Amino acid sequence: MTLEDRTCLITGSSRGIGRGIAEELGREGAQVVVNYRSSTEGARAAVDEIEDAGGEAIAVQADVTDRDAVDDMHATVHDAFGPVDVLVNNAGITRDKKFENMTREDWDRVVEVNLGGVFNCTKAFWEDVRDAEEGRLVNIASVVGQQGNIGQANYATTKSGLFGFTRTVALELASGNSTANCVAPGFVKTDMLEGVPEPVKDHILDRVPLDRFAEVEDITGIVRFLASEDSSYMTGQILAANGGMEW
Repeated sequence: MTLEDRTCLITGSSRGIGRGIAEELGREGAQVVVNYRSSTEGARAAVDEIEDAGGEAIAVQADVTDRDAVDDMHATVHDAFGPVDVLVNNAGITRDKKFENMTREDWDRVVEVNLGGVFNCTKAFWEDVRDAEEGRLVNIASVVGQQGNIGQANYATTKSGLFGFTRTVALELASGNSTANCVAPGFVKTDMLEGVPEPVKDHILDRVPLDRFAEVEDITGIVRFLASEDSSYMTGQILAANGGMEW
């Protein structure tokens, strides 16, 4: 599943799942664009990791909610590597509260990043992915978009919204032999999970048949497959990686 001569852009890849994806694709020979909003140190560390393994990478700062910044990122990437073959929409945030306590600001901010950011980045790199020999669009959703979760009405809405978006753009990309798929991870050992109280984590774990939270590597291998030629006959799909949780 080599990715040599492929340019891959991963949004929100200075930490967590995004960083793991960037490093995984870099190890497979891709030219990697590490996008970040504010964590310069994390983005630089990801680039160093890829380069130390013999790969090529650049870090590009851009807030995915800012269309002008995303357009600037497009220009920077084209100057460095040329058109993007693989776009991984990973950037996302949470603002968790029970719905009765959720403000319109909490709602709007999560929608702005998790859906608005996907629109901005996909729009900016649409022609790249569409016109690539085998373009790949990979959206990172969540099991929460499939099941819902107390205190995450805003987050669940955005992640389930990615399912419909993925299926639709998959149809629109198909004539050019490019694909769009979605990965819906379960609960992964990242900073986001670290912030969850222990009793809540215990309750979540009781619902996972494999009796463990996912490692970042459990997700990155799936994205590597979707970015490769091996997935050329798979499009419009939601790949659930949740340890067997029902949905």
